[in-house]
Amino acid sequence: MDRNQIIGIVLILGMLLGYQLLMPKPAPETKPQQQTATTAPTPEAAKQAEQPLDSAASRMMYGDFAAAATGQSQDIVVENPDIRVTFSTQGGRVKEVLLKNYKTYDQKPLVLLNEESSAMVLELPTNRGKVNIEKLYFETATPPQTTVQGNAQTVTFKLALSPTESVEQTYTIPAKGFVVDYDLKLNGLDKLLTNNDIRFLWQDKMRQFENDMAENRKSATINYLSADENFDGLSEGAANQEATLEEPVQWFTIKHKYFLAGFISESSPFKKPVFKTIVNEADSSTVKTAIADVLIPIADVKAGKGNYRFYFGPNDYQLLDEVAPEFDRNVYLGYAILKPVNKYFFVPVFSFLEKFISNYGLLIIALVVFVKLLLTPLTYRSYVSMAKMRVLGPEVNAIREKVGDDMAKQQQETMKLYQQVGVSPLSGCIPVLATMPVLMALFFLFPNLIELRQKGFLWSNDLSTYDSFIKFPFTIPFLGSHLSLFTIFMTASSLAYAYYNNQMTPAQPNSPINMKAMSYVFPLMFMFVLNSFPAGLTFYYFVSNVVTIAQQLLIRKFVDEDKIKAVLEENRKKFAKGDVKKSKFQDLLQRSLQQAEEAKKQAEEAKKRPKK
Repeated sequence: MDRNQIIGIVLILGMLLGYQLLMPKPAPETKPQQQTATTAPTPEAAKQAEQPLDSAASRMMYGDFAAAATGQSQDIVVENPDIRVTFSTQGGRVKEVLLKNYKTYDQKPLVLLNEESSAMVLELPTNRGKVNIEKLYFETATPPQTTVQGNAQTVTFKLALSPTESVEQTYTIPAKGFVVDYDLKLNGLDKLLTNNDIRFLWQDKMRQFENDMAENRKSATINYLSADENFDGLSEGAANQEATLEEPVQWFTIKHKYFLAGFISESSPFKKPVFKTIVNEADSSTVKTAIADVLIPIADVKAGKGNYRFYFGPNDYQLLDEVAPEFDRNVYLGYAILKPVNKYFFVPVFSFLEKFISNYGLLIIALVVFVKLLLTPLTYRSYVSMAKMRVLGPEVNAIREKVGDDMAKQQQETMKLYQQVGVSPLSGCIPVLATMPVLMALFFLFPNLIELRQKGFLWSNDLSTYDSFIKFPFTIPFLGSHLSLFTIFMTASSLAYAYYNNQMTPAQPNSPINMKAMSYVFPLMFMFVLNSFPAGLTFYYFVSNVVTIAQQLLIRKFVDEDKIKAVLEENRKKFAKGDVKKSKFQDLLQRSLQQAEEAKKQAEEAKKRPKK
């Protein structure tokens, strides 16, 4: 390997590692009105003192609502098979949400939000100023403990100022699922309220649900859908972000890696939204602090159209499609060019296999076999193309010896040979390139596939994250403080496939880059890149490499190189008789090589001419 090859390898390695560090995932498109922020105000509700207020202070702070400023809070718990929601009569608000069928990484109950982590502010615009009704005490006739059976359960909180004046908040918990309907009504309060919109402020100190805090913070963000159905969100990888939007939004979500807490409007969109995420590196218990500040159109609420929905549940592509328009885009499926592969192929196939295979390691093996069977025609064509190149190897080497180091002449004569025998140099590349979208699509799908979460296989307890088979007492640059055994198997199988492939590929001694050497370098590079990726992904790549080698060994038994040589000789005879037409690509390439040769000759002749 000469100096230029070594420099090339080092540059490629640097670019790949730099991409992994600096661009782990493409950030959502940033709109012009978005701007980065490093600080954010704390919600006003968090600033208010918790001690009881006297009547004068209550009157000053809450005006006509002062009578409801004192009282005794009571918890109302409603649950279905999927979630348990705890409401409080103070504010008539959601106090806690427990996802019953999920656990945190350390096997604790998965509380999506509670009083300590989440705070909501709902400010009514009264004639005497803004009033946060989340601090007022409501009444309800709902029993303290209710289990939803058969039909949806409705919980109504009412704050009555008089027999004809009241604020009502109604929550509907379904018989199953994660969507909680929320209706807000203002009855007979026109004289007490202005026409300004209602402010809704939600701050959530996002709790840690997965084992890797760095990956948690990388995935945590706020997503939203604008009124004209443009999906966007804050940059996931950045620590502190702020977006102040002029356009209303139909919904927004506070997104964890695998879970969501969202607020959706079923009437007019939310106005003047401001979204922020803040990271406090000193706080090891909080992934990010997410703040959503929007205005609810008061005209809708006064007209009895204050209909909204909360979503408290998994970020599961199979569930989100029915929640709201474009809500399933909270599951990141890769670049726009790769997303259709995941959306219309891998997600449905994965869902289909789940019905028959409960072990997710075996499911991944079945997925590999199914994909490889579909790609068998491309694999076969690629192998046959390589076989043709091997048959022509001696003639290509003879051309190199004949023309020497003249690369342009070598290419020109080699193309003539390919044209005579009817071989396209691209026929082996195109099938390989056609399989690349499949491998790249999985690269984005597996880290966002909640189906793999906490599903064990062999030594891995969770296929949605890396398997720490070996832990180091120190951190190795680019590798981390662990070594994944699935990644080692993937790397070993990639090296084995590279070795097998190199034995089948004719050598190209005059190539500026030793591709055979590079085929060994890339697997080692990707070992560093994929060591912290989900075990399910590296296991898929490992199985894929093993199946590919087996597939090519099987194809080899059905490909007779003597017959291929006979076909090439027959093509050569037809070409000599003029029975074969040039392909457009071969004709274009041949003319390009001829032009390059002529330009080279002219340049050499110009050098030989005596200077005037």
